[in-house]
Amino acid sequence: MWYMDLESKLRIATRDVEEVITLDELKTLLETGGGSGYLGFEPSGIFHVGWFVWALKFKDLVDVGIKMNLLAATWHAWINDKLGGDLRLINVAAKHVFKVLDSLGIEGRYKVVYAEELVSDPDYWATLLKSGKAVSLARVKRALTIMGRKADEGESDFSKLIYPLMQVTDIFKLGVDVALGGTDQRKAHMLQRDVAEKLGLKKVIAIHTPLIPSLQGYGKMDFSKVSKEDIDEFLAEYKMSKSKPESTIFITDTDEEIRSKVMKAYCPPKIVEGNPVIELAKHLIFRGEEREFIIERPAKYGGPIEIHTQEELIKTYSEGKIHPLDLKKAVAEYLIKFITPIRNNVLSDPEVKALLEEIKASVTR
Repeated sequence: MWYMDLESKLRIATRDVEEVITLDELKTLLETGGGSGYLGFEPSGIFHVGWFVWALKFKDLVDVGIKMNLLAATWHAWINDKLGGDLRLINVAAKHVFKVLDSLGIEGRYKVVYAEELVSDPDYWATLLKSGKAVSLARVKRALTIMGRKADEGESDFSKLIYPLMQVTDIFKLGVDVALGGTDQRKAHMLQRDVAEKLGLKKVIAIHTPLIPSLQGYGKMDFSKVSKEDIDEFLAEYKMSKSKPESTIFITDTDEEIRSKVMKAYCPPKIVEGNPVIELAKHLIFRGEEREFIIERPAKYGGPIEIHTQEELIKTYSEGKIHPLDLKKAVAEYLIKFITPIRNNVLSDPEVKALLEEIKASVTR
């Protein structure tokens, strides 16, 4: 890997993230060599554009020298009733995700770990029990939102209550320094830090990425009157979801399907809060950096306009200088250009293509 100074590493590791807990800990880690990290994902369907936010950040962390592990959280998806609780199909769904990440240019530069490897170690369950003894039932229930569940759902299915403690145990058993995830994973990472302090173990550094809202949006909400915890839960509920095909864009979607979905997306004039088209541009095009993004407009409205930063996009759009239709067209074409080589690479593998067809059939039947 090319030489990169500490300032550059820190900028890349933290660009376009919601929060780092804590920044000082991350800086120290990068100063001392980079350490190791992980991201866990539930194999639950076909990779969609919302996942590229964490996937690109995963690549950033690899690029700055952190030894990243990608955990296929198969048992977690099973507990969470994904793909009908079919563990074989869940394992099938995991395989294409590796192909997508490899398409981003990090093939062979990260380690794949399956949940089965972790849970087969008897010490895994001993560590889970030790973690459980360090927290209250109420605290575990509050953490159920990390799996898209409400606190009371553990009442009818006790296995759901094990999930947050499994995530804590995953971190301990992998021995990583960094945990990467969306803001919906914050409670799990904070739970690990609390348990680690009580057990005298290493606290993980948490890096949280934004969540892309559903293409259908989530309407108006005055976030100034609610807590950050409630905001995170609300956004997690209305994020892009594989279980709602109309709410997201899959890597297997055709160019015309991508255009159609973006053109139908919620994108009110001058409104940037909760606008999925704005969020796609912010977190997939700019990513906290300066870029050249050209939005075509009719000559009578000023002709093409160049946008260079997230901040400029937000200001220009909120002032009404960009029409929603023009923004949608520009974002759709960018997504097509970005997704096409990834889609071609993934579908060029006959085995992966067959797996995706099997997943798609299981979701639609």
